[in-house]
Amino acid sequence: MIDNKKTDDHPVAEVAWPARGAAAARRREKKEKMGRAGVVILACVMALLFLVLFFGGRGGAPAAWQNATKLAAMCGGTVNVSRPRPSATGADEHFGGLLAPGSDRRACRSRYESPLYYKHSPFAASPHLLQKLRDYEARHKKCGPGTPQYAKSIDNLRSGSSNTEAAECRYLVWLPYNGLGNRMLSLLSTFLYALLTDRVLLVRNTDDFTDLFCEPFPDTTWNLPPDFPVANMSQFGVQSDDSYGNLLRHNKISNHPDRAASQPVPPYVYAHLAHGLRITDQLFYCNDDQIALAKVTWLLLQNDLYFVPLLYDIAEFENELRRMYPAKESVSHFLARYLFHPSNSVWGMVTRYHRSYLAQAEERIGVQIRMFPFATIPADDMYRQILACSRQEGILPEIDDEHEPEPGNTTGAIDADGAASSKAILVVSLHADYYERIRWTYYEHAAKGGGGVGVFQPSHEERQERAQRSHNQKALAEIYLLSFSDVLLTTGMSTFGYVSSSLAGLRSTMLVVANDQKVPETPCVRAVSMEPCSHLMNFKVKCKGKTVDKEELARHVKVCEDLPRGIKLVD
Repeated sequence: MIDNKKTDDHPVAEVAWPARGAAAARRREKKEKMGRAGVVILACVMALLFLVLFFGGRGGAPAAWQNATKLAAMCGGTVNVSRPRPSATGADEHFGGLLAPGSDRRACRSRYESPLYYKHSPFAASPHLLQKLRDYEARHKKCGPGTPQYAKSIDNLRSGSSNTEAAECRYLVWLPYNGLGNRMLSLLSTFLYALLTDRVLLVRNTDDFTDLFCEPFPDTTWNLPPDFPVANMSQFGVQSDDSYGNLLRHNKISNHPDRAASQPVPPYVYAHLAHGLRITDQLFYCNDDQIALAKVTWLLLQNDLYFVPLLYDIAEFENELRRMYPAKESVSHFLARYLFHPSNSVWGMVTRYHRSYLAQAEERIGVQIRMFPFATIPADDMYRQILACSRQEGILPEIDDEHEPEPGNTTGAIDADGAASSKAILVVSLHADYYERIRWTYYEHAAKGGGGVGVFQPSHEERQERAQRSHNQKALAEIYLLSFSDVLLTTGMSTFGYVSSSLAGLRSTMLVVANDQKVPETPCVRAVSMEPCSHLMNFKVKCKGKTVDKEELARHVKVCEDLPRGIKLVD
C-alpha cells in the first residue's frame, strides 16, 4: 500500500490533476485574483515536475504520498483548491447522529473530517441504534480500564472467582487474527455482539495493530491493559482447554437450560470462532448456549470472519437486531462508520493523496484487484477479465479509437460550469502490472465522449505482510481512499473490498475469482447488498431450544454472489 518503492512513471499521469483543477478554479474566481492564482498554481506544477525529474530515476525514491506532502507544503495547501464538501445527502460531521459529539478534534482528525469525503450514504440510522450506541458509550465509560468496576473485575479474575451474580460489568476481549481486512470485519461483528449482550469491548493490541485507529469511544479506552492476568492469549486455538467447545466436552460448563442455572461457570471462557472451529465451537451461535455464556464475566473471542449473519439466527437477539437495523443491508455500513476512525498518521496519508491526485475529478472509480494464491491465473488473463467486466457493467471510461482530441483541447469535454470533465481511476493492488496497463490505455487513447482520465496507484507492496505495522497503515489508507469512490470494482471474496464497500455505502461490482486456476466465464457480478459475505465453511451444528422465524430469516440471509458456501444479509 502507500510505500517507498520506486514509482518512476506515476507522476507523469498525476501532474495533470492539479493543473486542470487549478484552471477550472481560476475561471470561477474574480478577475482581480486571476494573476495571483495563476502564479501560485504554475509554481506548484513546476515544483511537482521538479520532484518527478529529480527523484524519478533514483532508487529509494519518495512514494507518491510523500511527494504530495512536499508539494502541498511548498504551495501552502493550495494545490487542490476544491476542498471536500458535505455530501448531497446532508451528512454532517457526526454522520447524522451516529457519532457522539465532544471528542478531541486534534487527537482524531478523521472522526470529524471523514464525513466530508463521502458523497453517498443510503441509510439513516434508526433511533434505537443511536440509543444503543449512547448506552454502550456510558457503559464503557463506567466499566472500562481505569475504573473501580474494571479493577474489581480484574481482582475476581485473578482470584479465579466465578461469582457472576454480583458483577456489575461483563467484558468481551477481542483477540486479533489474520490480515487487516479480516480483522476489521471480525471487530465489527464482535462489537455488534457486545451491543447485543451488554458487554464492554476491549481490544488486545499487537504491535502491527497499533497506531491504526483512534479510540472510538469518548473519554475512555478500548485497549486491553498489558497487565491483563490471562497468559499466553496469542497461543489460544481450537485445542485450548478454556475454549467453549472443550469446556462443554469436559462438562465444565453446561448449555442445558435446567443445569445451566445452577452450575457455576469458569472465571473466563475463550470462544474460538476462527477457521477450523469444530461443531462444539459452533454451538456459540445457538440460543441456549448464549443464555449459558451470559453468566460468564470475561469472554475472550478470536475470530477472522464477518459473523453478523449468524447472529440473526439467535432468538435472543432477533428483536433487538430488527429494531437496530430496519434495513439489513445497513449493518456493516453503520458499524464501520461508527467504530473505525484512522489515526492521525494514517489519515494524513489519506488526505494528502486524495487532495493532490483525486479530489479534482468529477467521478472517482475505485478498482481493487486481489489475486489469491489458490486462484491464480496469468496477468494477461486477469487484465482481460477486468476489461470484460468493465464492458459488461460500464465501469471504466470507454476509449475512442477513431478520433483524436481537437487541437488545443487536450482536457476534453467542458461542463456547464466551464470546468473540465474528468475521471480518476484509483487502482489498489499488491502489484503494479494492472495499473500500468490501465494507465497506458488512457495515455494512448482518448476517452469516448471527451473528458480527462487520470490513473493512479498509491503503492504496490508485491506481497502481503500481515505482521508489519507500516504495511497495515498503508493498507488502511488505501481502504479509505477506495471508500471515497463513486463506483467500486472489487475482487470477490476479498475482505479488503468488503470493508471499502461498507464504508462507502456502495454495492460494488465484484470480479469472479478463478476456480481451479481457470478463467471464469462470467467476469464479474453485481453485489445485491453492500453487506460482506460471511466465509464460515462447513457450518453443521443443529441448535436446540428457542428458534427464530426461519421463513423470515431465509428472506434476509442469502448465499453470497462471490462464494456459494458463504452467506450474507440482504433486504
